[in-house]
Amino acid sequence: MNKIKLLSALFIAAALAGCGKQDSASTEPAAKAQAQGQAVSIESITADATGFTVGSPMSVRTVYVFFDAQCPHCGALWYSAKPLKGQAKFVWIPIRLLNDSSEMQAAAILAAKDPAAAMDEHEASMMDKKGGITASGDVSAQRAQIKKNTELFNKFGFNSVPSLVTKNAQTGAVVTREGGLPTAELAAWLGLPPPSGQ
Repeated sequence: MNKIKLLSALFIAAALAGCGKQDSASTEPAAKAQAQGQAVSIESITADATGFTVGSPMSVRTVYVFFDAQCPHCGALWYSAKPLKGQAKFVWIPIRLLNDSSEMQAAAILAAKDPAAAMDEHEASMMDKKGGITASGDVSAQRAQIKKNTELFNKFGFNSVPSLVTKNAQTGAVVTREGGLPTAELAAWLGLPPPSGQ
């Protein structure tokens, strides 16, 4: 199966699913799950989370993405978001949810000189069923950041990854979503025009 067909299959699967704390998709709406946790706030994310930015740095539309390096739905969202990076800024915030490899691979991504390139390398390796990238050198500082990110994710009451946080284009209210979307649906959710060819 070529990569385009594989990506299409991943996008369809990601449209309705995410990797969860029980390694299954959450069927509970994000708002209900968050009612049991701390209210999701962009101020808390910008103050307490560590991630890397991809896309237009001057964009008025910023999307925060909590992801696990071992989650195939997060990988599908990584590819879904790429065509939108000229219209939005995506802040990718790694957490440890699924297994020990998640934390080490996320630390390797954060420690890289170019985290976006490291994420590309990691996702290509995952798609080729090679297991992803490995950390080299001391990544203890990055591991501590990932633990803080994971604590914030849990405080917000999220149950699965990817978990997206942004502001509604019309009202400015904070909106969240658990699970990935294909590019056109992601654009619609963000209030952006679909990229050409979609």
